[in-house]
Amino acid sequence: MSKNVLIMAGDGIGPEIMEQAENVLRFVNEQESLGLEFDHALVGGASIDAAGVPLTEDALKLAKASDAILFGAIGGPKWESLEIAIRPEKGLLRLRSEMELFGNLRPAMLYPQLAEASSLKPELVSGLDILIVRELTGGIYFGQPRGIRTLENGERQGYNTYVYSESEIIRIGRVAFEAAMKRGKKLCSVDKANVLEVTELWREIMTDLNKEYPEVKLSHMYVDNAAMQLIRAPKQFDVIVTGNMFGDILSDAAAMLTGSIGMLPSASLDKNNKGMYEPCHGSAPDIAGQGIANPLATILSAAMMLRYSLGHGATADRLEAAVSKVLDQGYRTADIYSEGTQKVSTSQMGEAVLNVLKSSN
Repeated sequence: MSKNVLIMAGDGIGPEIMEQAENVLRFVNEQESLGLEFDHALVGGASIDAAGVPLTEDALKLAKASDAILFGAIGGPKWESLEIAIRPEKGLLRLRSEMELFGNLRPAMLYPQLAEASSLKPELVSGLDILIVRELTGGIYFGQPRGIRTLENGERQGYNTYVYSESEIIRIGRVAFEAAMKRGKKLCSVDKANVLEVTELWREIMTDLNKEYPEVKLSHMYVDNAAMQLIRAPKQFDVIVTGNMFGDILSDAAAMLTGSIGMLPSASLDKNNKGMYEPCHGSAPDIAGQGIANPLATILSAAMMLRYSLGHGATADRLEAAVSKVLDQGYRTADIYSEGTQKVSTSQMGEAVLNVLKSSN
C-alpha cells in the first residue's frame, strides 16, 4: 500500500537542502519499490508571499492527509517586521499544534569523523550519543493568556503563560521512558522546580512514572545546571526529557557538541508515530542561495521518517550508513570543513550520498 509524503521546503536554505533529500528519497523509493508518493506545499515566508498567511488551509489539509511530512526551514529578516501572529514561525507552530505532534526527538550524535569539528576537546565528545526528548505542543510557547498590554501608568508590558497539564507531562514522559528502555536505561528530566511551580509538577509526575519503568535510572536536573553539564561532561547523559522552551535551548546547545547543527535531524511525532521530520538548524538566510548549506541533517531526517512513520527501517539504515561513508570519503560542506578534507557544495554532498547508495545496490 502506498504512503504519501508531504514535502514542505520553506524558506532560506530550505529549498536547497530539501532538493538533495528529495533526490535521495526518490532514488531509494524507486530502487526498493517503497511505494511512496510525494506532494508539495508552501509554508512560512514562502506561503506568506504567495497567499498572505504562513500556512494555508489547503496546506494544512495536505499535511493532515499525509503519512509523514519532510520539512525544511522557515523564516528570515524579510518577514520579521510582520505582526507576530502572521510571521513564518506561526505556520510551523500551527502544524505542530493541529497535528498534535507533541513528542520531539532530537538526537545529538557525534560522527567519529567529525570529532575535530566539535567546539569541545575530542576526549569530551568522542562517542557522544544523546537523545533529547522535547515536549512540543505545550508550555510557554502555546500558553494563554499572552500578548503585549499597556498598564495604567502607560508602560507597555509583555506577558506569556507557562502552563502544563498532567496529561501533557505524562504522555511526553512515556515517550522518554520508552526511548530510555531501548537505549541505556538512563533518563535525566530537566526542569526548574526550585522556582517554577509548573516544573515542580513536572518533576513529581516524572518521579511517579518511574514506578512503571523500574529498570530506568531517573535523575532530575535544573535547566541551568543541565546547560553547564552539557558543556562540562556531555557523555554523562543518555536520554534527556524536558519541556518545550528548555528543550528548544538545550537541543541547540547539544547540537554544537557534534561539530555542526547542520548534521542533526529531528522527528516530531503524534501518539500514532505519524510525524514531521526536519533538520535542527534554521533557515540560515545569510547563506541562502550560495550552495554551501549542509544537506545531511535533512537527509538524516528523511531516514528518521522512513524508520518511525513509514515502516522502512532497513532503508533508513542504508541512508545513515551512506552519510557515514561520505564522511569517511572526506567530503565536507563549509560548516564541517577542516584542513585535509574536501570542501563540497550542497548539491555535491547530495550527489555523494546518492553515489554511495548506487554503489551499494
